[in-house]
Amino acid sequence: MSSQPLYKQARRLGELQRTQQQDEFQRGLRALLMCPLMAADQDDFPAVRRQSERLREWFARETGWPLHVDREGARLFKRPADLTDSTRGLAGYDRRRYTLLCLACAVLERSDPQITLKLLGDRIMQQASDPALAGSGFAFTLRTAQERRELVAVCRTLLEHGVLERVAGEEGNFVHENSWQHSDALYDVHRRLLAGMLAAVRGPSTWRAEEAPADTESRLQSLTVEHRIDSEQGHRDALRHHLARRLLDDPVVYTASLEADAQAYFINQRGAMAARLCEASGLIAEQRAEGLALVDEAGRLTDVSMPAEGTEAHATLLVAGFLAQRLRETGEPERIAESDIADFLRDAVERYGRYWRKSARAPGAEKELAGLTLDRLYRLSLVAREADGVLPLPAIARFSLGRAEVRIRNADTLSLQDSLL
Repeated sequence: MSSQPLYKQARRLGELQRTQQQDEFQRGLRALLMCPLMAADQDDFPAVRRQSERLREWFARETGWPLHVDREGARLFKRPADLTDSTRGLAGYDRRRYTLLCLACAVLERSDPQITLKLLGDRIMQQASDPALAGSGFAFTLRTAQERRELVAVCRTLLEHGVLERVAGEEGNFVHENSWQHSDALYDVHRRLLAGMLAAVRGPSTWRAEEAPADTESRLQSLTVEHRIDSEQGHRDALRHHLARRLLDDPVVYTASLEADAQAYFINQRGAMAARLCEASGLIAEQRAEGLALVDEAGRLTDVSMPAEGTEAHATLLVAGFLAQRLRETGEPERIAESDIADFLRDAVERYGRYWRKSARAPGAEKELAGLTLDRLYRLSLVAREADGVLPLPAIARFSLGRAEVRIRNADTLSLQDSLL
């Protein structure tokens, strides 16, 4: 019997296995980019664990981000290239809420394997009474509904990240004035995931009092400073990691936004870099004269989707088209006052208002809606916000629509169109 059919079958089987391995690797990589702290019960964790060695090598080579995977979860220590980017962070979090989150983690680090919501709140109050915090104006007492709402928001963040697991009870009633003293919830504490909450290179507790950085920018730099080999190759690796982090994390990288050495490397290497990153992540590269964007056609590998459903998302798309058209007409970016955006949205109500929620159609609502749409565009790196207005950035041109052209081929088509108008 000839061995040729068996050889072809084995080759097809090998190709199928390689395809499956690549698909699983890509799925794990995408999952880690969206969820760097991943609990073991998440859908994509089995793929991440099976591909952990390959994923660890890829992230170390391309981005310099360490990856730790064990049976309890995975942590990609994803550190942003730009520490001053105000668009990053947890939704709805301000400085006060981040302080509460840090205090909650400090309490959980010293707690028993289980803790209740009330006990967590009481111990955070004890931590908040520290003279250093009190001296900075921070206070937390649980006496107001707003403070209890903040505690519940922090708990839900920890639940989403797998640090806490609800055993019994519910947080909702804890906020209400009449029932909060009689409401409680019980949680399991997952210490492995708790230990991975902070993605810093160096923990702040390792500073001696006399070495502690004086301002916020110095603290951020000290938390994330990484060891780099002092050589030409080490410098190139640092540039590659910096650019890969921005390409994977930012909506678009503009060449003009880079420093001179990074800009030179980017211009020469962006094609090869984009090819490697896209092959691994399933993204698609859009290269323009002004820069490069890695785009997800499915719209899943993003924190802010566009287009999307909802009033704000629809209004954002309309404003993007308006700004893109202005950019197309002038040929050069020009500042546009936010009042002009509000006027545009007020006029748009007549045509599109029936698709929007009622409150967005009320007189004067266009100002708030303009602010929300510009915030989304800013987070997508499509506009720059300045004191005297907004500046459309080159990538917004992808939302520019040309004039529609209708071509009628024959009389039958004409009668059909007439019947549809």
